[in-house]
Amino acid sequence: MNPAFPLFSLTRRSLIAGSCALLATGGALAQGQWPTGRVITWVVPYPPGGGTDVLGRAVAQKLGGTLGTNVIVDNRAGATGTIGAAYVAKSAPDGYTLLGTTIGPQAIAPHLMGKLPYDPIGGFAPVAIIGTIPHILVVGANQPYRNVADLLAAAKAQPGKLAFASGGTGTILQMQGELLAQQTGSRFIHVPYKGDSPAVQDTLGEQVNFMFAPAAAALPHVQSGRLRALAVTSAARLKPLPDVPTMAEAGIKDFVVEQWQAVFAPAGTPAPIVERLNRDVNAALKTPDLVALADKLGVNLVGGTPAQLGALQKSDSAKWAEVIRKGGIKAD
Repeated sequence: MNPAFPLFSLTRRSLIAGSCALLATGGALAQGQWPTGRVITWVVPYPPGGGTDVLGRAVAQKLGGTLGTNVIVDNRAGATGTIGAAYVAKSAPDGYTLLGTTIGPQAIAPHLMGKLPYDPIGGFAPVAIIGTIPHILVVGANQPYRNVADLLAAAKAQPGKLAFASGGTGTILQMQGELLAQQTGSRFIHVPYKGDSPAVQDTLGEQVNFMFAPAAAALPHVQSGRLRALAVTSAARLKPLPDVPTMAEAGIKDFVVEQWQAVFAPAGTPAPIVERLNRDVNAALKTPDLVALADKLGVNLVGGTPAQLGALQKSDSAKWAEVIRKGGIKAD
């Protein structure tokens, strides 16, 4: 036997092992360096200036600071938020493209719009819930309804006559009106508007009978007496409206409905990157200036784990799919 052969084998094995170790170290180093030297894009699937955009920009700025890089916001609006969602779903799963979105494109629109160019659940890696937005069931100050029971009694006496406003077909505002109809056996007329603001204005002007309005949009008008709050859709009463009951207290069970805003990455994004993003988003949500901004926007900051966001999305998706199916609701 050639005595040099064992030495050669040992040397070759050592070189191979050393190369593997170097590759592993290089991979870990590359992952550890993320995202040095590259800009992260935070896609908002809505126009600039809305609540999702304003709060998303604030979180993105905080995230850039903790990650040591620039996080730019890219508004890709259209098709009720699904254009921006599709863009992120098709992006590389490398941590450099994120989606700051809401319940609409991720849990409602997919059941209204037929086949989408992305899978709202399988196409994304959940990162974190940013916050939730409670809603208030409101009527104009001169409407005769003093409580939810009054409103439902009028609906029963005049089937298909009472109208409710929403910010558009497929919005969470419409879904709440449809859910109320289905749970109580009522029939309402849905009047969609191009945004929450004109819907609130026509509720103030009593062109419609009622609407479920985001708390931030409704509160000033409730406090001024121009709108009457009948109930809130959160699990507990709102601090600014301690005398206004929850829907459950008003006799409507299983009616906790809140819009949520959250962060997603493309499916397949490495777990360490998702975990780092989750940790830094949660840290941002605890900063005083962001807390103050959220209060101004009527958002309850939440945070939490990726798994909690994933469970919330699946639960809401199933819930609104059933409401849409039962109501025969179609996109415009």
